[in-house]
Amino acid sequence: MNIEGLDYNTQRERLVLPEYGREIQNMVNYCLTLTDRQERQNCAESIVDIMERMIPQNHTDEDYKQKLWDHLAIMSNFQLDIDYPYDVSQAARIATKPEPMEYPEDRNPVRHYGKMLFEIFEKLKTMEPGEERDELIRITANQMKRNLVQWSHGSCDDEKVADDLARYTDGKVQLDLDHFTFDKITERENVSNKKKKK
Repeated sequence: MNIEGLDYNTQRERLVLPEYGREIQNMVNYCLTLTDRQERQNCAESIVDIMERMIPQNHTDEDYKQKLWDHLAIMSNFQLDIDYPYDVSQAARIATKPEPMEYPEDRNPVRHYGKMLFEIFEKLKTMEPGEERDELIRITANQMKRNLVQWSHGSCDDEKVADDLARYTDGKVQLDLDHFTFDKITERENVSNKKKKK
């Protein structure tokens, strides 16, 4: 958008260090245009004094003065020819962005069961028959039903849970619906889950 007489930040040059604002950046840009070395030195020192007053909480840091001069060097794109009271050669490290972190790419066949249930499916594949396995199957089947009810906004078929449980455990868990009883999902629990989703 280019409206005559209006000046938007989105139309301006991007700030190098936004925490200092555009006025400080403009001062640095002005300092770069000064041809007299002593005048340029005085201007740079004045800018650092203003930066120091802008962020007084940094005074507690041991090397806060060094940081201010580093920031000045960065904002001038290391073009400011002055006598720095500190070595600013390492300031470039501050300006470099870190490498992007790898994000885990776990792909679940169906999102409504979530990563944790798929971890349980894997565990059920290798568990020996017994009370502990039976209890884990009971808890898992009930959680699957809750998830289905929550995601489908209503009731769900018990056979769907049994089929999914068999599929995702590679047939190791076969739920006998003639003898298995699901926990009752109350209307209140269902409404509560819907509210959480919003």
